[in-house]
Amino acid sequence: MLVTLTIIKYRKRYIPFAFFAMAIHRLPMWLHKNISFYKLMGTGKNGTFDKTPDLKQWAIMAAHKENVSELGLANLYGNFIASWLRFFKCTTTIYELEPIESHGTWDGKKPFGILPAKSDYDGKIAVITRATIRLNKQKYFWQNVAPIAAKMLQAKGFIKSYGVGEVPWVKQATFSIWNSKEDMKNFAYGMKEHAEVIKKTRQQKWYSEDMFTRFIVKKIL
Repeated sequence: MLVTLTIIKYRKRYIPFAFFAMAIHRLPMWLHKNISFYKLMGTGKNGTFDKTPDLKQWAIMAAHKENVSELGLANLYGNFIASWLRFFKCTTTIYELEPIESHGTWDGKKPFGILPAKSDYDGKIAVITRATIRLNKQKYFWQNVAPIAAKMLQAKGFIKSYGVGEVPWVKQATFSIWNSKEDMKNFAYGMKEHAEVIKKTRQQKWYSEDMFTRFIVKKIL
């Protein structure tokens, strides 16, 4: 399966049209015959869970039934979205991803297929961690998770990350890229504070749904 994450940057004067795109781009994505799952998302300012949105930066994540010949916007998302982004002079970064490990669900689905929880792969890796945060657990989430997530930016082997989300403060995700799975695991499970927060999320049931998926990074355009 081909999975793509496209980071889209609008110029400041076109921000109102970025909001409009979140509504009208749903139809061409839904009608696209090669897309089995998609999300149109906003982003946070600091590359991880963040209460402050970056109104110039947005994202499209999609699972494609079949590989496409080229990672052009028209091939991936159709001519309407490609023309829209060109018209508003958006810049884009496209990540071509191959899902290899996953657990949990996104909107009750396994959008990237049935995958093992673990594999032997240990090269350059991308990870998406997403959750729907219970309204009565918002306070605990932002007090505990956000400060730990910010430390990721200084972790060994960290390359890049984006905080993305469908619904501000409630449906949140972080997409991060690491030099190796070992570096990612050392951050996720080797840091005492992080391990304690993970334990709290499970014991206190902060999330109504969550998903953790790892990908091989095939290309970045």
